[in-house]
Amino acid sequence: MLLQDKETGTLVEIEDIIALINPSQGEITGQIQAGQEEQPPESFSKQSLKFPSGEDLPLCWLDADYRLK
Repeated sequence: MLLQDKETGTLVEIEDIIALINPSQGEITGQIQAGQEEQPPESFSKQSLKFPSGEDLPLCWLDADYRLK
């Protein structure tokens, strides 16, 4: 799945979808999609990512207590 970094606008490929939707996991591993060569995996805060369409990630992916808010 491709997401976008909120600050830089670069695309980030996320391979572990289960980690992405797990609200108790604040960081995920992904690869920046820039240039022609594959970039090494990096750790990203889920708060710093959004969908390429500009939408934020669902709150239920970010906060395990989202129903209490």
